[in-house]
Parts: sequence; structure tokens; C-alpha cells
Amino acid sequence: MSKLIRIGTRDSELALWQAKTVQQQLEHLGHKTQLVPVKSTGDMRLDKPIYQLGIVGVFTRILDEAMLNNEIDIAVHSLKDVPTILPEGIVQAAVIKRGNVRDTLVFKNNEEFLSQKKAVIATGSLRRKSQWLNRYPTHTVVGLRGNVNTRLQKLEENDWNAAIFAAAGIGRIGLRPENAINLDWMVPAPGQGAIMVTARADDEDMLNICREINHEETEICTTIERKFLNLLEGGCSAPIGALAFVKNEEVSFQGILLNLDGSKKIEVTRKEKLGNHHQIAQYAADYILERGGQLLMNELNHVDKKAQVFSTRNLSKEQYLRFKNVQADSTDFLKISFNRISKPILKSKIDNVIITSQNAVESIVSSVPKEELQFKNIYCVGRRTKRLIEKKIGKVKHSENYAKDLAAYLVDYIDGTEVTHFCSDIRLDELSSTLEKNHIKVNEVEAYKTILDSKKIDPNVEGIMFYSPSTVESYMINNTAEGKIAYCIGETTATEAEKYFEDVRIAKIPTVESVIDLVNEHYAS
Repeated sequence: MSKLIRIGTRDSELALWQAKTVQQQLEHLGHKTQLVPVKSTGDMRLDKPIYQLGIVGVFTRILDEAMLNNEIDIAVHSLKDVPTILPEGIVQAAVIKRGNVRDTLVFKNNEEFLSQKKAVIATGSLRRKSQWLNRYPTHTVVGLRGNVNTRLQKLEENDWNAAIFAAAGIGRIGLRPENAINLDWMVPAPGQGAIMVTARADDEDMLNICREINHEETEICTTIERKFLNLLEGGCSAPIGALAFVKNEEVSFQGILLNLDGSKKIEVTRKEKLGNHHQIAQYAADYILERGGQLLMNELNHVDKKAQVFSTRNLSKEQYLRFKNVQADSTDFLKISFNRISKPILKSKIDNVIITSQNAVESIVSSVPKEELQFKNIYCVGRRTKRLIEKKIGKVKHSENYAKDLAAYLVDYIDGTEVTHFCSDIRLDELSSTLEKNHIKVNEVEAYKTILDSKKIDPNVEGIMFYSPSTVESYMINNTAEGKIAYCIGETTATEAEKYFEDVRIAKIPTVESVIDLVNEHYAS
């Protein structure tokens, strides 16, 4: 082919080495080439770690733009720096045979610090930082940016014990010092040690040329690693490692996900025969996500992002996962203190019992064993309260979602003219007043105390989730309702919220999950 192939590359020493490697392979095949160096955002912004720049593809974007503007024909990248989803109009054209996949520890004096409690290690990679802290939790990890030469110089100038580099990077440009060791225990970044060539999707001639320098085994392995990364929805801002290799016609894979401080780690390994390897990434990602990885990814995605909504009750892991593209935070705005209920009351025969909360259930069973209770007919409010009663006390005769509906039912169908209501010291009188107006005597037993535990939250939060009138009351002690939406679990809670909030919304059913769905509906509209 007589056309001159313009090869786009970053202008760092390592990037130029990689571009020249591609150039040599193309010229060996008889093609004419020209290097076109450019400087990327990642090369220019050395004051922050990559994960704090808030840009996808900090090292690749400017080359993508040059290619789409027809200023270059192909671009050469370190594969580990390339986003898993390429810009529209650009495709992977080739992957060059892989080099050393490992991370390398370069130390200043000796390796004694590895057995010491205190040490300082430098790296700009979250993946390296998290894995190091997982193995050496008492060490300190500091940031390190710049090209290989700059980072080696910073290591010499600072009071650090060591710094971590990609083995391929320092090896390719001949800067690997003698005081360096490969970290075989550290899972590398997806695509580490490999070089990618990209081209325009519609440039068939260039795609055909690049196929001649593609290394199939490297392509198979890095494709698995990058698909795993993509399925976990991670990038430079997530501590994710992945490595696949082919040996004896078998593909072996190792993947890892950690939290930022390395205190949590989830690992997966998988082997498949070459040819049956196409589902490895999906299997590995599912394995990680199902074993706590989804929660870890949510936590990572929420780092430094301010909450849009705030729950006045602590939410479970599963409940956090229910939010759809909404940043949420939570804490308990109420404290519960169980009372010691009189044993003679609990052990006596009671024909009609009303329980309106799970806290009342817990208070009852903490006072006397289930076997000593003599409740004939149990009525309750709420699905979860019913579930807990039937697990810890006995069969529920009838339940309703709201206290007023239970009162209406009892007026018509109660067996007798007297009930015992196990309740809180803070409660609405609606149920008792309705029953007493209809000549049904209510014996109230204070099973627990509700203590307001108000906290001041970020005033920029857009919505507050409430679960009882008391949570509204507690919230208002230290916070304002102005400009915020009140998401309420039920009508009685909404009635209290309407005293302060202009925009009050009620969940379809009185569950925490339904309140979360109410929030999701607002942000989806």
C-alpha cells in the first residue's frame, strides 16, 4: 500500500516506544508510516491522581478526536488506559503481543520495610493502592503521577520506601533498576502490558492492514479482562484487577475487586478450554457481584458524590441497591428503648391483642418466652410486623396496612368488646379513639419508648424519606423543609409532614421499599 499511515501517539517516552514498535511492524510489512505525537490531558494534569480528574479516557481522548478529525489514521495506546467502550466511529484494530503483565516494586534502600509496621509506598493507581493496603494495612500509600522518568525521580527525592510501576513500562524503555521486584501476588489492571491500535470503523483498508499485526492470543486474553471490567462498570476509578492467560490450550482467569482502603476484597478464578472461553468474563463478573461486589461498586460510585435524598431510618444493603441512579444516605432519627413489660400482663389470657410495630414484637418476646404467651386473637398493622409476629409469637388473625383501616375492621368484626394494644409512648390516638367511640375498651401497654435523635444533614439534600410522624418531628429539630420533597411511608406520616413541607408524597404501600420506589419515580420522570 502506497498511502502514508499517520500513527497518532502520546509524546511520552513510553508512548513513543510503543508507537515505534507498531511502526516497525507495519514498515516490516512494506507500509510507509509517520509518527504524529500529541500531549493528552493525563500527561498535562499531574497535580491529581487519575481517578480524581473526573474524565473518562484521560490518556486517549485527544487521540480519538484527532482520528475522528482525520488528522491521524491509527492511534497507539497502552491498552490498560483505554475505556472499555470506545467512541462511536472508532474500533479496536489490533492488539500487539503482550509484554510483562506484572506490577513492579521499586525500592530505595532495601526490602526490610516489607516486614515493618510502618512504611510509605507511592502509586497513583487505586487498584495498586487497595491491593497494597489489603496486604499491608498499616502502611501508608501516597499519590504519584507523571511519566516513568518523573516518577522515578520523585521516588529519589521523597522520603518514601518504594513506588509501584507497571513492569512492562519501565522495562520497555530500559529504566528498570536493580532494586526492583515483580509483585506476583498483585492482580494487574485489565489489559496491562498490552498495546492497542485503534482505527476508524469505516476505514476498511486500515483495518485490514492492522489485522496483519494482531496477536490473537493477546486479543483473546485482554478481551476477557476488559469485558470483566465493563460488566463490573469500573474504570480508572475502581480498584479492579484482571488477568487471563493461555496455557496448554486452556484459558485461566483471575479477577479481583476491592474497596478503597483494601479492607474488603472479593476474588474469582476460572478455567475453560480454549474455544469455550467466551463466557468467562460473564461468569466472573456475576460471581463477584453476587458476593458483595454490587454493594462495593455502589460505594465506589458514590464516593465524593453528595446525597440527593436522605432516609431518616438506616437502610440495609439491599435497600441501597434498590435506588436507580439516585445518591442516597441514611441514619436513624429515632432511638428505641424497650420497656420491661409486666410479666403478669403478658402471661395472662388476652382475647384480643393489637400490635402496630415490629418494635412492640421485639419488646414482648424480650420480656417473656413465646411459650408463656396466651394471646387468643392477634391483630396487627403492616406486612413486616405480621411476618415477625408469626415468626416469634403466633398466628395473626387479621392485618391491615394502616391503623385506621384496622380500627374500622375491628369495629365490625372483633370478637368481644375489649382489646390490649402494645404500643410506644409516642403514638397517634386514631386507633384507640375510633375503637372507644364504638364502645370497645382499649388497654394500652407501653412496650417501648421512642426517643427523638435528630441530626443536622446537608442542606442541599433534595428529598427526605420519612417512616412515622416521629421521624418528621425529629428531622425538623435541626433541619429545614424549604425546597425539599417529603417521601412518606403512609398517610399519618404524610399528615405530619404537611405541617412543614409543601411537596409531600405517599408510598403506594407502607414499606421502606415502596418509599424508595417513590423516590425512583421522581428522578425517572
